[in-house]
Amino acid sequence: MAKAQSVSKEEKAAKKQARKAASKERRQQLWQAFQMQRKEDKRLIPYMAGVFVLMVAVFVVLGFLIGSPWLLIPLGVVLGALGSFIIFGRRVQKNVYSKAEGQPGAAGWALGNMRGQWRVKQAVVGTTHLDAVHRVIGKPGVILVAEGNPNRAKQLLAQEKKKVARVVGDTPIYEVVVGNEEGQVPLSKLERHLNKLPNNIDRKRMDTLEGRLSALSSKAPGPGMPKGPLPANAKMRSMQRTARRRS
Repeated sequence: MAKAQSVSKEEKAAKKQARKAASKERRQQLWQAFQMQRKEDKRLIPYMAGVFVLMVAVFVVLGFLIGSPWLLIPLGVVLGALGSFIIFGRRVQKNVYSKAEGQPGAAGWALGNMRGQWRVKQAVVGTTHLDAVHRVIGKPGVILVAEGNPNRAKQLLAQEKKKVARVVGDTPIYEVVVGNEEGQVPLSKLERHLNKLPNNIDRKRMDTLEGRLSALSSKAPGPGMPKGPLPANAKMRSMQRTARRRS
């Protein structure tokens, strides 16, 4: 019994230490992200400070209106800090997307970082020119997302749609080309575009489709396409994910 209690205490201490280490790592990543963003974004600090001061001022005014000017200041400070952090997270995200845009694999990277119940398979088909089609399974159905040269991307989409249609039955298939030309979806708006699609299937159907399409992919594996933008952005990607989790 004493030995079991000793092991239990050791496990608890180890878990506590792991949580502290993870928390410290997140703080370090956030601080690094802030320093990098501050150097590149001269408006970051003025915007963050402006949001903080505005929020505190609003609650001071509300305090005066109820006859207790100091009562609501702590709430204003908390919400002001939260608002500043949201501004920071969004500007980091915008910076990351602007750097990734146009690079091979950027759309696949963006899909891989989406929040929610999305099943993403990057580069199910591609060309030697680094054009690629990525497959996403979600509540809307099956979404094929192409990036690269528009003409080659459309050809890849048409080919992949034919293959997918053979195994998904009446499940809706959506086609998206990432880019900034007419009829295309900008990289920074890709996640928002997918989230606006209607819900057509449930999770059980998603599981079934994932199994069928995985079998289809195993028969004809895609080329070795990049799974994200250039490696130089790896650190910024990690920081951006951390900022999004905390915002």
